[in-house]
Amino acid sequence: MDSFLVYAAACLLAALWYAAWFRRHSRPRSAPLPPGPIGLPLVGSLPFLEPDLHSYFARLARAHGPIFSLRLGAKLAVVVTSPSLAREVLKDQDAAFANRDVPAAARVITYGGGTEIVWNPNGPVWRMLRRACVREMLCPAGLDAIYDLRRREVRAMVRSLRARAGSPVDVGAEMFLAMMNVITSTLWGGTLEDGEERSVVGKEFQELVAEITELLGRPNVSDFFPGLARFDLHGIQKQMHVLLERFDRIFESIIERRRRKLEEGGGKKQGGDDFLEFMLRLETEGGDGKTPFTMTNVKALLMDMVVGGTETTSNTMEWTLAEMMQKPDVMKRAKEELDHVVGKDGIVEESHVPKLPYLGLVIKEVLRLHPALPLLVPHCPSSTRVVGAYTVPEGSRVFVNVWAIQRDPAIWKDPLEFRPERFADADRWDFSGKDFSYFPFGSGRRICAGIAMAERTVMYMVASLLHSFDWELPKGTTLELEEKFGIVMKKARPLVAIPTPRLASADHYC
Repeated sequence: MDSFLVYAAACLLAALWYAAWFRRHSRPRSAPLPPGPIGLPLVGSLPFLEPDLHSYFARLARAHGPIFSLRLGAKLAVVVTSPSLAREVLKDQDAAFANRDVPAAARVITYGGGTEIVWNPNGPVWRMLRRACVREMLCPAGLDAIYDLRRREVRAMVRSLRARAGSPVDVGAEMFLAMMNVITSTLWGGTLEDGEERSVVGKEFQELVAEITELLGRPNVSDFFPGLARFDLHGIQKQMHVLLERFDRIFESIIERRRRKLEEGGGKKQGGDDFLEFMLRLETEGGDGKTPFTMTNVKALLMDMVVGGTETTSNTMEWTLAEMMQKPDVMKRAKEELDHVVGKDGIVEESHVPKLPYLGLVIKEVLRLHPALPLLVPHCPSSTRVVGAYTVPEGSRVFVNVWAIQRDPAIWKDPLEFRPERFADADRWDFSGKDFSYFPFGSGRRICAGIAMAERTVMYMVASLLHSFDWELPKGTTLELEEKFGIVMKKARPLVAIPTPRLASADHYC
């Protein structure tokens, strides 16, 4: 009986919303809504959504055009699938589209929303938080200052793989753990002095991040009918609260240690601060003089870095090795470049990365075919706008299908072919987001803040994997490149491969 009443209430609320929506959008207007599938009463196109949303949207674009709309319950979604329209949204009208339509699950895991970078609306708080992250941690000088931390974790990864030489390795899981250790070392590297402690915390974070991203990608009635969010009919917010509490306990423990260290030092900067110490000082000082900075901001930014910086980069590394194993000539050329620059009697250092142009082309091609966020993070206009001669209403959810744009045969020759050489004579295709044929990290003011760190770390780790080991599939298995849509682009099936040491001296694996 209770479930029937909840269902009846949901239908009534949906019917009222649909009537209001229809009256509002059926009025004459200078520019119509983008075309798209009609959908069903109340639920719209929800019953027809497919799991691989990026490819489903690409097919709808072929039927309805490069900008189309579809109703998802009480939400209007607008999908953009062309460079010119992406430019309108992300550059020409950047300020209007720089806000977010925050999912209910994301609001929970970010300590209520409005406290971190990814989901925060465009405004003074977001600008202060992003400025703090870029200036203190993600700028070139900040990355140079913590190179020893990255090197320590990369060498630990190489040692771990050397110990399992000849045995199958889940490449994605190994890259995730390595990247998790890089991120946590960057955030509070001096705290986890004991290797076993780092491993335990890293493993717990791995499990937590996997659960969080799974919940963020799960369909939730609270997002399609916001009026029902308070009922949490799918229980997703409740599950996310449990995960938040587990993360919060870890953060509280780490923050308390840092506070004691600062108190022992009299609150004065001792040199070599990590990002957590910087944030705690900023919190003690109350912000930047204009915008407050609270303990909630500290925790939410730690969450941003841990969740946002792990799966995206580890998946890119897994895709890179998989594509190169599929193309042995590409693998061979990359290894020849490494042997020429590093030598078989050397160890890959991050300083070698700028001298590896071909490997750089490989990474660009991987990100063309497999952008970490195939639909970016959805945008939300703060006022009703016109894009491509169509009205995009205030509050709608706008998807930019960068995955489809970067596979468009009108732009790319043989777009499904993995061919790094296509970037050899194309300096304009970088990660700056200025060319809307290729922008895997987004564009405009909401472009990914961690591009520099991601580029350095992915190049450094992949170069170490290729230089230190040969890779082959276990006998009786085949290499598959199917995708699985989610918050980040994953391989549908994990890459399992066998590493074989290729360097003569055991010292090179220390």
